This record gives sequence, structure tokens and C-alpha cells, in this order.
Amino acid sequence: MCVHVCVLSRCVRRVLCTRRHSLWILLILLLVCIAFQTFVARQASPSPSRSPSVHQGDTCRPQSHIVFLKTHKTASSTILNILYRYGESRNRTFALPLNKHSQLFYPFFFTSHFVEGINSRSVQEFHIMCNHMRFRKSEVEKVMPGDSFYFSILRNPVAMMESIFIYYKSIPAFQKTPSLNDFLNDCWTHYNSSVPNNHYAHNILAFDFGFNNDVTADSEDLEERVSRAIGTIERDFHLILISEYFDESMILLRRALCWSLEDIVSFKLNSRSEQTRRQLSPETAEMIKRWNALDWRIYLHFNSTFWHKVDTLIGREQMKKDVTELRELQTKLANTCLKDGGAVDPSKIKDTGLKPFQYGAAIIQGYNLNTDIDEDTKTRCQRLVTPELQYTDRLYTQQFPELSAKQRQATRMNRQRSDRPQAMSPGWPQNRRIIRRKYMILKSQSGLSTHNAHNKTSIP
Repeated sequence: MCVHVCVLSRCVRRVLCTRRHSLWILLILLLVCIAFQTFVARQASPSPSRSPSVHQGDTCRPQSHIVFLKTHKTASSTILNILYRYGESRNRTFALPLNKHSQLFYPFFFTSHFVEGINSRSVQEFHIMCNHMRFRKSEVEKVMPGDSFYFSILRNPVAMMESIFIYYKSIPAFQKTPSLNDFLNDCWTHYNSSVPNNHYAHNILAFDFGFNNDVTADSEDLEERVSRAIGTIERDFHLILISEYFDESMILLRRALCWSLEDIVSFKLNSRSEQTRRQLSPETAEMIKRWNALDWRIYLHFNSTFWHKVDTLIGREQMKKDVTELRELQTKLANTCLKDGGAVDPSKIKDTGLKPFQYGAAIIQGYNLNTDIDEDTKTRCQRLVTPELQYTDRLYTQQFPELSAKQRQATRMNRQRSDRPQAMSPGWPQNRRIIRRKYMILKSQSGLSTHNAHNKTSIP
């Protein structure tokens, strides 16, 4: 283009050589050329406000910086496993929780110093962040590179509430209610937002995304809250997946990240046994929609935009073909890896390293592996079925071997002290109370306590 403009300028110069302002005309043409080049360069460069799309025509490059907001009871543990496997096999660095925790000190708002290696500057670049946190993008951006791809997953709040009630039955809001219906019939009697861990009982999706969750269908500012939440999520995240369409979600994710089908294949993890699932009546479903009105409206919006993305980016027919191919690969892997052909109750799992964490009234299933497979296949199969806590622990040990060794040594010493009989001095009870009081003060100041069900290590 610039060459054509320059040729044109020579022609114009010949025609206008006798005119007084020919020099000014040439200067204007030169400026047009420069402006055009600048425009082309800007169009070729990705805007910070746009999705960091890895697609360029018919080719793409795999996305290497990823942030996944892991939401509760949404099949997010399965996605975590996918990200763990991808990163481990390619020697990527994870933004793991401090002190070998399994969560980024949820339910507190995320801050950058919750990540191991940030304060010590021992990690030069983080590639993947995917553990539970209460989202705060300004702090996440202090950890992750600017071109990171942000995504999360939602689930129908009706089915999710049934799952949450079973899994978190021990939280104060649910403790004294025999059934979910009993809770929903008198929510405000049982629910107090100021009581620790009660956030699980009310608009948990909105809470995970960092919004105030104390809103129902009767709240005067519901519409304003809904509009603000949806707008913020659309601004901060490049893709929102839907749990009910998990396979379709994986196809969309695969396209967005420019990954292979093998990268996104999975087995269900942290999934309940059918015997702990309860059918909900239409009346119960309506009560849940009113109680968790913010979650319900967020879900409806992104369920709609999900299918819009399918239609515009892939198409329904191609999506069906891709999902069929994914399920065929999953079946092939199940035949290769799984001894029992599928998930089994924890009492039937032979390898303790593959037993998932059990909490609440739910029975969380796991897998047994076939024994007649070669070592490479065994390694691949183990990665597919390793539960979240064990996998997080292993990745932490790989990334921070010295810290991990020190923590194991400290754990052994603490056990030895607890097993050793100690002669207590007359002042021991008083000293113990003083120590505990100082610990609680430091704990409240640091803001680093977390849910005991998932974090059994001490406060950092």
C-alpha cells in the first residue's frame, strides 16, 4: 500500500510541479501512508480488552497462561485435573496455595501473597492458577501474566443446592435442618451470614466470583445486583462453561486454548454415589430459585451465551461430531485404565493414594486401575484418576522440594512431641492460654484462616 502511495506521489509531483503547494501535497500523502501502516499494525495486535485469542486464521498456538476460577460443586475438580495434567506433562508452573494448602485461603478474598513463591520471588513466571479462591482480579493480575486466559464454570443452582446441602451438611445453616425443604421453608431462621461457612448455603456462585451473596428474589436491588454481576463477569472472563453440558464445554475450552482432544479428556472426579442423591420436587426447585436468585439469574444469562458461542464458533453439527469423538476417546481410556469400568465407592478403592477426601454426608467415589498395563500407560492413567488433594500435594513437592521437605520434617517433629509424655509445670495451663490468645490475635490480623474441611495444615 505504501509503495502504491509513493508511486502516486511521484505522479502528482510531475503534474503539480509548477504549482506553489506541491510540497504540502506530498507531505499530506506521506502522512496518509504512515497512518495506514499504523492502522494495520494495531489491527494485527490483540487489544488488552479482548480475549487473548490463540486463533489466527486456520492456525493457532496453545495458550500457556491460564486462570480458572474453581467454583463449588460444579464439576470443577474434573477441570482442575485436566489443568494439572496438562501443566505437569509440559513442565508448567502452578500458582499453588501457600504452605501446601489445597485452597488459596478461601473464603477470604484472594490476595497475591496467598501464592507460594510470591513473597520469596522464587518463581519467575506462573503459568496456571486453578485452586479454590474468592475471586479478586486486581490481585490475580499481580500473580498472572497480562495475556492470561480467564475462564470458569457454572451449574444449575437447583441441582447445585441439593449437592451443597449433602456435602456441607455440617455447616451451621444446615446442621439443625433434617432436609433441604426444612431449610428452604424457613431460611432466615437457620441462615446467618455472619456465621463462618454459612456462605455455602446462599448464592455460592456469586460469592465465589467475589460478589455480596445476601440477596433473594424479594430484594429491592436484585436487578441492579444481577446487572452488575453479569457485566463484571463478562468483563473479567473470556469463557464461562456450563456443568450440565460438560462435554460441549470441553470442546469450547479446547478451541479457546488450542489444545488437543487428548488434553481435555477426563474421568469424573469428586463425584457422589447415586445413593446420596435426592430428587427435588418442582416446588422445592422454585424455592431454591427464589432463595438463590442471584445465582439463578447469572446461570440463565451464561447458559444462553454458552449456546451463542457454540453456534457462532463451532456450529451444532460440528459440536455433535466433536463430542462423539471425545466420548469415544474417554471410553477407550476407561477400558485401558479402569479395572471396574467406572467409579466405585471409597471402601472398594485398593490404592489409598487414589482415595478421594470424604466430607459431609456425601459418598465421594474414586477409581481402581488395571494392573496389566505398562509403566507409561500406568502413569497416564494415574494422572487421570488422582484426587485433588493428592495431586496438589504432589505438584507442590515438585515445585518446592526444599519447602516440602522442611514441612514434612516439622510434621514429624510435632507428632513426636505429641506422642511424648510431658511433665506439666504449675504455670502450664496459664501459659497455654496466653499462647493460644496470641495465636488467635495473629490469625485474625493475617486473615489467613480457611475452611477446615479442605485445609488441614496450620495457618501460614
